[in-house]
Amino acid sequence: MSCPQPDSVSVKKNRFEIKLTIGFLVFTVVAYAGVVYEQVRSMAILFEMQAWSLFVTHILFLIMISFLVYGGVLYHLTRIGYFKRFSRNRNNSEKENALTHKQDAPRLTILVPSYKEERKVIMQTLLSAAFQLYPRRRVVLLIDDPQVPPSAGAAYRQLTEARNLPKVLSQYFDTHKQRFAELEGGFLNRTRDGFDTSDEKSRLYMIWAEMESYFATKIETYDIENHVDELFVKLIYEKLKSIFTDKLKMGVGLTREEIAMEYRFLVILFDVQLDSFERKRYVNLSHASNKAMNLNSYIGLTNGFYREEQRAEGLMLVKCEEREAQLVVPGTDFFITLDADSLLVPEYSTRLISIMESPENSSIGIAQTPYSAIPGADNHIERIAGATTDIQYLIHQGFTFFNATYWVGANALIRVAALQDIRIEAKERGYDILKFIQDKTVIEDTESSIDLAHNKWRLYNHPERLAYSATPPDFGSLVIQRRRWANGGLLIMPKLLKYLFREFSFKSFLEGFFRFHYLVSIAAVNIGLLLLMVLPFGKEFNSFWLPLTSLTYYILYARDLNQNGYRISDVFRVYALNLLLIPVNLGGVFKSIEQALTGKHIPFSRTPKIQGRTAASPLYIIASYLLFLQFFAGGLYSIYKGFVYPGCFSLLNAAFLFYAIVRYIGLKESMEDLKHTLVEKMPALKLTVSSPQLSKQA
Repeated sequence: MSCPQPDSVSVKKNRFEIKLTIGFLVFTVVAYAGVVYEQVRSMAILFEMQAWSLFVTHILFLIMISFLVYGGVLYHLTRIGYFKRFSRNRNNSEKENALTHKQDAPRLTILVPSYKEERKVIMQTLLSAAFQLYPRRRVVLLIDDPQVPPSAGAAYRQLTEARNLPKVLSQYFDTHKQRFAELEGGFLNRTRDGFDTSDEKSRLYMIWAEMESYFATKIETYDIENHVDELFVKLIYEKLKSIFTDKLKMGVGLTREEIAMEYRFLVILFDVQLDSFERKRYVNLSHASNKAMNLNSYIGLTNGFYREEQRAEGLMLVKCEEREAQLVVPGTDFFITLDADSLLVPEYSTRLISIMESPENSSIGIAQTPYSAIPGADNHIERIAGATTDIQYLIHQGFTFFNATYWVGANALIRVAALQDIRIEAKERGYDILKFIQDKTVIEDTESSIDLAHNKWRLYNHPERLAYSATPPDFGSLVIQRRRWANGGLLIMPKLLKYLFREFSFKSFLEGFFRFHYLVSIAAVNIGLLLLMVLPFGKEFNSFWLPLTSLTYYILYARDLNQNGYRISDVFRVYALNLLLIPVNLGGVFKSIEQALTGKHIPFSRTPKIQGRTAASPLYIIASYLLFLQFFAGGLYSIYKGFVYPGCFSLLNAAFLFYAIVRYIGLKESMEDLKHTLVEKMPALKLTVSSPQLSKQA
């Protein structure tokens, strides 16, 4: 599923895309210049007339348009950067293969933070981590579920399953590892004094055929229920099967050293340590309810020996000598952080570590591939939300071209030395704790990106699709995700400005051009769009140039959707989804403002499930309907007053938003969510609804 090496055809195609984007960028700048000219001319007249209210309105209008065009220009530039980087991408298969067999390869620990995830979801993620084609690797499931008693029912079952999974998988991998280690030992014993080429090659071919058949059986018997299962089978089992299929096709003779490497590969394939850890068992570790502190708690224990100690305040984890240790956390050179609903291709670790181990890349602190949406979703909102994720992949690749990469926390390869440089000490509930990843905001990876850049570490996006993450399957869960994404950018802005102005230059200005937009775009764009659609801008704001400023953006967006496997018409569905998410994004922005004013972290609680889906907050459902009414009524009123173009634009947005409400929320589902919340908020009503007898009596 990774991107192929660019050939002459794709290089030509990339050059065409770059030239097309440059041409469109020039068109956009000219159109924007036309808008600016019209507005400045109008403002000059209003200034002479001293019509200050209209003068200020024109300034406000121009600022909003300017920021929207800013986003469009940035999209054009990142698109150019993306295609330039893709054209230059060359993987070094020889270097990767050497690293796979290297006895003293850098140590790797893959951390999988998990909170109340289903067993199958965790299982697939752990297997994708465990089957990395890399030696000296460990996989640790960081279980963050609340500590619950056996009487807690489903919650206890879920926690118990999460605890057992690493044990079950560890037994599976150890069994295979032991078998192949014995086969390797047998080969070394047989060939100590001599080497029979044909005999040893026949033995090896039999093992390869057996492994090909083994993974073929895995593929055939896997219980595929949805598109996530299909991708898992394709990424992991089909990839592993193809490795052995390719080996069987080898027609050249193998030397003793090459056969020894093949036996070593079989051992390495299953040589992985799996474990789990629960920070909430110990009172002296952080209990802050966020992913960053779940990761920090374990990272802070690295390269240490610990024992449990029961004290009056509870169970504590205390550092000790090796002979007393109940918990050993080995040292490591690299971490991979991998969300529990994400999947890695088997070559992810080897490819990225081989890049980071190159001398010229010693300053790279984080390497990653911004995650892609899992393809093949059937329901409308998951497919279109996934489309926006895949477009973000392109943008993030462009960020790297302009040295403005942000850490995307769903997956990342992290150099331990870089984490040590941004480590800080803090206190929580009276206990000393270490922070490597900042948790001031819920977009912890974004803030830590600035910390790393401040300490001269580079961040790198590899131009291949090597990681995939689940997209929220319904409006309720999408609200939680997108509100979280919208919360924090404004809070991080002062840190970004301090970093950029530390040594101001054209290079830092260019970097800031991209970093600044990433942090403030959600707030500025959504507020700007809302004001443009709601405020009564009159005929004097009609402009021939205005729609042209966004025309090329939507053409390129539709083109990129199509090149990523979506329909061209999906650009309209994405637009409808973005209208629907305006209240959600503004909700996240207001949470940031609240945190800035109060100084208190804003928690994001999980919403209860209703019949297999996540209930949406009634606030956002009501806001969606009100926004539709505003667009519809405002459009009719504008046309009535003679403002035909603004009125038609408002009615068009009303139509898009109504489509989004019907398709992405559902009329029936929105009523169910409102009713569910009403019942939860009113105990008496809840009792009445849940008791048919009482309801009948009432």
